[in-house]
Amino acid sequence: MSENKIKFKIITPEKITYSSEDVKRVTIPTEAGEITVLPNHIPLVSVLKSGELKIIKDKQEIFISVSTGFLEVRPKSEVYILADTAEKAEDIDLERAQMAKERVKQLLEKKQDRSDVAFARLQSSLNREMARIKVANKYRRFKKNPNNFSKFE
Repeated sequence: MSENKIKFKIITPEKITYSSEDVKRVTIPTEAGEITVLPNHIPLVSVLKSGELKIIKDKQEIFISVSTGFLEVRPKSEVYILADTAEKAEDIDLERAQMAKERVKQLLEKKQDRSDVAFARLQSSLNREMARIKVANKYRRFKKNPNNFSKFE
């Protein structure tokens, strides 16, 4: 592996969603805010939050929707994401995600007494669906105009 590259892997309970040994940088949503990891980043452990993860590899941007989990940056430019869910932008069914978001919003709006745990689960589901929609929409816009590649390249 080159000194200017990151070994990067996203792991969910079901599978390895993404794996590469030649990533230039990765932007990750964490509870402390969005961070960008470059080669030779200091070691770090953080809590992942639902959102958009962006990978820069060669002259390619890869968008992935992730939900809660953990991030670990290890020495020698190794980055691991352990996420409850992770979905590549091109695999997201936008219509299904929008329907799921509406169902969760309806459940949240019902005036039933519910436990804090039930409310937190619904809120987490809503956050996950909103992240999926955001990533899918961004991917579709990017695909229509691929000249919008990151200004930092």
